[in-house]
Amino acid sequence: MGLSLLWLVPALPLLGALVNGIGAGKLPRKLASVIGVGSVGLAFAIALACFGDLLSLSPEQRRATQSLYTWIQTGDFRADVRLMLDPLSAVMMLVVTGVGFLIHVYSMGYMGHEKAYGRYFAYLNLFTFSMLTLVLADNFLLMFLGWEAVGLCSYLLIGFWYERPAAAEAGKKAFVVNRIGDWGFLLGIFLIFVTFGSVDFGTVFAQAPLRLAVGSALASGIALLLFLGATGKSAQIPLYVWLPDAMEGPTPVSALIHAATMVTAGVYMVARCHVFYLLSPLALQTVAVVGIMTVLLAATIAVTQTDIKRVLAYSTISQLGYMFVGCGVGAFTSGIFHLMTHAFFKALLFLGAGSVIHALSGEQDLWKMGGLRRYLPKTHLTFLIGTLAIAGVIPFAGFFSKDEILFQAWLRGGPLLWCAGILGAFLTAFYMFRLYFLTFHGSPRFSEEVKHHIHESPDSMTIPLMILAVLSTVGGFLQIPLVQGGQILDRFLEPVFADALALVPPAHAGHTPMAEVWLMAISLAVALVGILVAYRFYVTSPETPRRLAERVRGLYRLVFNKYWVDEAYDATVVQPIYRGSVRLWEDFDAAVIDGAVNGVGKQIERGSALLRSAQVGYVQVYALVLTLGAVVVIGYLALR
Repeated sequence: MGLSLLWLVPALPLLGALVNGIGAGKLPRKLASVIGVGSVGLAFAIALACFGDLLSLSPEQRRATQSLYTWIQTGDFRADVRLMLDPLSAVMMLVVTGVGFLIHVYSMGYMGHEKAYGRYFAYLNLFTFSMLTLVLADNFLLMFLGWEAVGLCSYLLIGFWYERPAAAEAGKKAFVVNRIGDWGFLLGIFLIFVTFGSVDFGTVFAQAPLRLAVGSALASGIALLLFLGATGKSAQIPLYVWLPDAMEGPTPVSALIHAATMVTAGVYMVARCHVFYLLSPLALQTVAVVGIMTVLLAATIAVTQTDIKRVLAYSTISQLGYMFVGCGVGAFTSGIFHLMTHAFFKALLFLGAGSVIHALSGEQDLWKMGGLRRYLPKTHLTFLIGTLAIAGVIPFAGFFSKDEILFQAWLRGGPLLWCAGILGAFLTAFYMFRLYFLTFHGSPRFSEEVKHHIHESPDSMTIPLMILAVLSTVGGFLQIPLVQGGQILDRFLEPVFADALALVPPAHAGHTPMAEVWLMAISLAVALVGILVAYRFYVTSPETPRRLAERVRGLYRLVFNKYWVDEAYDATVVQPIYRGSVRLWEDFDAAVIDGAVNGVGKQIERGSALLRSAQVGYVQVYALVLTLGAVVVIGYLALR
């Protein structure tokens, strides 16, 4: 019964978007809330029913499709609007609807005084629909539709406060940067169609091992073009620069983008297309290298940032890098596992940050906070749980998922990749507890006027925080290492990635349980050291960071200014294109195109001036011209 209602999962948020969009500014706020939140809540309930039906099937039969209508049909080519539910899309569906529902509930309190309340929920519902379309699609064209739609929604929501120049610019930046990645993704789809004559997942993935040789240029071309799209959506080097600026949007939007929708799309797409990557060792290695480079780049930048949301933004970029490391070493389940747990604790952290910003009347500077644990007890406790989870402290969810990626990196990628991942784990623990201590500990650094207005957030905001805190605590137990039967997610996703075993042998054969214990112990120890260093720097000896920054001033400026990557892009890409556009406008558009159009007009004007000279207004002149004309005509006829 549940599987037959699968189409309602994306349809309900779309309906909510249409109703709130058409009625924006006209519907009462309560009704807009009921429609916006209720549509996603119902979608989540139906998603749970579909998930239950999927579980009732035997593992090898856990794949259901639902064809709604024929979208494109020309010649032998056909593309349907067809939804697919298998273990991988089921995990993504539950994350999108479940976490998305909590963010919608939170938005009622956070955006309660917003004038464009209905428009906000229309955009939020549309974002949810777009991501559900992407993850439930059964072919590349429908996936691309969802892919482009989440890009559109990110533009609308990042630039929601479009009257602010920074928000409008951030929305445009996200849209343009993602178009670069989408160009690669689209070329990859074209190459898939030319190679296989189809865009259906089932047909393409079944034929890929038969028609593509391992390591072939064609397999690498398809995989790398698809990965270019992933670097845009999931903010990896070199297309990560849009995500920090996306913090100009409302904080619940940041939570939705970072936890449940847009930035996870690239990871999901790589996992869905894992056959192509397993057929191309070059592409697989590229995914791992780009992932680990992004981990370290973003983590070092996060160490020096002072805006609470930007620290979390760079944290997301870094954590997405870990997911790609997992996929890049062939451990796709590990990447999806970290995607799931990250959705829990990153949504919690962003919504917790929103609660802090809400209490401080919009303040986001870490150096203007401090001591908030006394004023915001619920926010403080839940934020601490989220911080422990992302830092990788046992028994919180991030420990299990990040440790599994590090373990797989050691087995499949080698000691160098593992060491880089461990360094990233240290930096993560350090910068996240730096944020935590600067926000909630020490003496208050805000004014007395602000202090009088500080209050805990309403229940509509704190209840989602509590639920996410529970998920961030227990979510990791889906994959318990070294326990017989503890890898629940592994077994659930096995039908999706079973074909990977035929292309890549399992990496577990050569390791001993004791080796895994030692790797886990090192990972935990590194996280605890990072926490202790942060405590030393920002609680017991707050002058130490300033003295250290002065001692390595050049390095500090380099990291604080984000390695001047935005400036380098502006100098080498943006400005040359801008100047070239101006030259084309001046030398070709204005001179040639406008010149041709204006030239025609000027010639007509000159001809008109010549004809006007005959229109003198004197009757005797007209009579003379008429007589001369008659003489000419009569003379011509007489000569014939």
